[in-house]
Amino acid sequence: MAGCSNCGTTIGGCKNNGGCSTGACNKMNVFDWLSNMDMPSNDKFNIIEVLFKNGYKEFYKNSNNLNLVTGDAVIVDVPNGHHLGHVSMQGELVRLQMQKKKVKNDDNIRKIYRLASQKDLEKYKDVQKRDNPTLYRTREIIQNMKLQMKLSDVEFQADNTKAIFYYSAEDRVDFRELIKILAGEFRIRVEMKQISLRQEAGRLGGIGSCGRELCCSTWLSEFKSVSTSAGRYQNLSLNPSKLSGQCGRLKCCLNYELETYMDALKSIPKVEKHLITEKGNAYLQKTDIFRKVMWFGYKGENTWHPIAAERVKEILLLNKEGKKPVTLLENDIELKEDSSQTLNSDLERMDKKYRTKRKGSKNKNRHKKKFHKKSSKG
Repeated sequence: MAGCSNCGTTIGGCKNNGGCSTGACNKMNVFDWLSNMDMPSNDKFNIIEVLFKNGYKEFYKNSNNLNLVTGDAVIVDVPNGHHLGHVSMQGELVRLQMQKKKVKNDDNIRKIYRLASQKDLEKYKDVQKRDNPTLYRTREIIQNMKLQMKLSDVEFQADNTKAIFYYSAEDRVDFRELIKILAGEFRIRVEMKQISLRQEAGRLGGIGSCGRELCCSTWLSEFKSVSTSAGRYQNLSLNPSKLSGQCGRLKCCLNYELETYMDALKSIPKVEKHLITEKGNAYLQKTDIFRKVMWFGYKGENTWHPIAAERVKEILLLNKEGKKPVTLLENDIELKEDSSQTLNSDLERMDKKYRTKRKGSKNKNRHKKKFHKKSSKG
């Protein structure tokens, strides 16, 4: 029995519900959290999700009621031939995934022929050996024809009769002549499929600046638009080299914590110009959104003063009323003295007065004693 090239499991699959023990059996692994639940056999969902090269997935009907396990290699029906893929998900999770992607359960869904045999797997490995040489040769042809397109990947069908060429381009490309050349040189049917730069990065894979595998090549299947405002709300430096991923576009992870930052920013006041104090004008230098602390610095000074967001709101209200606080931390407010404070101040004055009198009387007594001593000696 043939095994997985990474973890050595057999055709029957590692039976780990899509979470391979090595984490490297395939891209876009799915954990089947409904696997331990007993479902009625007559109500079992008969559509299977099948994974192909570089994370591409498609739905197929298990019309022959095959006993399948996650990770099984299966032969599926494709236009004008057959292809080999691996079972990535089955059961009720497939039903939920189809509802999410708005795929209808109708006759357009093709079927699974059978489980792949040892001969099928060996033949598919031989076919895959054609991918890289075909890729390099096609790039040479594209360069000679001076076509404005970038070829990123080639995938041969398991029956060796068709190949899909994945490319990216900024403008529309007329590749009719290219298809004729490729079909004549490689003796196959050619399909050109244009993909976005994000999809290209997902197919090729790689390591991100965070040190982990790219999200688009491991679990992220839907790409949402990312704007520079996402970095601005998170107080990130708007440096294209730091905010861009390997695809050359803004990183998808900028959207992950954006809602949390948006909620936290509701309690942070907007400082459009500067804060006016008697000490001078204070300019905003930095904001800690989650601690709700804002750093201000006076013009001509290198020190920054951490001020609470609530205090900044107070200063903004005072400036709006035409008032100036003494500093960022103190207001120029004269507090009326309480009766207890006045009584204490009077007592302190009396104590000082009597202390000075006592000191004066002691000094007089000392002078008198000295005078008597001198007179007695004389």
